[in-house]
Amino acid sequence: MSKLAEYRELEKHLAEQLAALESMKGDSGLQREIEFEQKLRVLLADYSYSLRDIISLLDPSAATRRGPVGIAAPTKGKRRARQIKQYHNPHTGEVIETKGGNHKQLKEWKAEHGGDVVESWLKA
Repeated sequence: MSKLAEYRELEKHLAEQLAALESMKGDSGLQREIEFEQKLRVLLADYSYSLRDIISLLDPSAATRRGPVGIAAPTKGKRRARQIKQYHNPHTGEVIETKGGNHKQLKEWKAEHGGDVVESWLKA
């Protein structure tokens, strides 16, 4: 896309968003919400309260919840320990025990004999 086409597209999107903003400014529901928020913030400042204080006053159990009501928070459990794998090389008789595939000798075997062949040497 050329710079000029990109510029025109962005200009078009900007004009659409400005039109949407202007239509929202005339919405009476939005005006009422803005007025309510302003009055609420003035009231909070008069009484030296924060939004957290108000929430704890209106809903004491909210402090024990983490997140929206009805949505379970994802639990972080421990990762399952990796199983030890034993590879037995039938050519040399060597045995390698590893938990992962980042073993120097195992990599050498895979380079020499191929990954599928070495995986067939895995003992359960």
